[in-house]
Amino acid sequence: MNYATNLWDTLKEDFQVILDKDPAINSKFELIFNYPGLIALINYRFAHRLYLKGFKVLARIWMGIIQWITNVDIHPACKIGHRVFIDHGIGVVIGETAEVGNEVTIYQGVSLGGVSLERVKRHPTIEDNVVIGAGAKVLGNIVVGTNSKIGANSVVIHPVPPNSTAVGIPAQTIIKGKSNDLNKIPDINRQLFTCFLKRLELLEQEILSDPQKIKKIEDLNKIYAEFLKIMQST
Repeated sequence: MNYATNLWDTLKEDFQVILDKDPAINSKFELIFNYPGLIALINYRFAHRLYLKGFKVLARIWMGIIQWITNVDIHPACKIGHRVFIDHGIGVVIGETAEVGNEVTIYQGVSLGGVSLERVKRHPTIEDNVVIGAGAKVLGNIVVGTNSKIGANSVVIHPVPPNSTAVGIPAQTIIKGKSNDLNKIPDINRQLFTCFLKRLELLEQEILSDPQKIKKIEDLNKIYAEFLKIMQST
């Protein structure tokens, strides 16, 4: 795909990508009133150029005002590529040394944050065609590879290979291979609890086969019942 080479064409791409990717939009008028991520991104484009020209304080003030208006915090020094879609936008944070590639989709509540207090590259690099789910935190100087996906509410502290899916806290790479279906991200927490419940069921069956252990369980139930009475009376 050929991307824009000047500011105004890049801004046109920012508008067009929403029309291309968001099935909820019904009118171009909604772009101004219903997409705080777009407003923040457009203002970032101007503030970023000011920052590069040495007007760093002015650029920070500009984006501070935009943060107050949109609840999207983008540092003017970060690097953001073409056709980036910040969907919903509320709570998105993109740090100073973060780099975001082309055709990236970022949902609400995402943080591209740092874990170092030194003046170094301390924020993540997001390569092309990455999708980052709502509430995910990508932290530190790590790379999320091309075509990868980050599950909602995941905390990513290790690099993610290209064409992969990462979920969990901390995030683990659970799928390798390009996939465009976000609904196919497995619920690893549910799988873990299902395993625990099955193991607990087996243990209970073993315990209930011994009359003496049944008596101990009854005693424990009485203690628990007394505990509940005390909690309800306080």
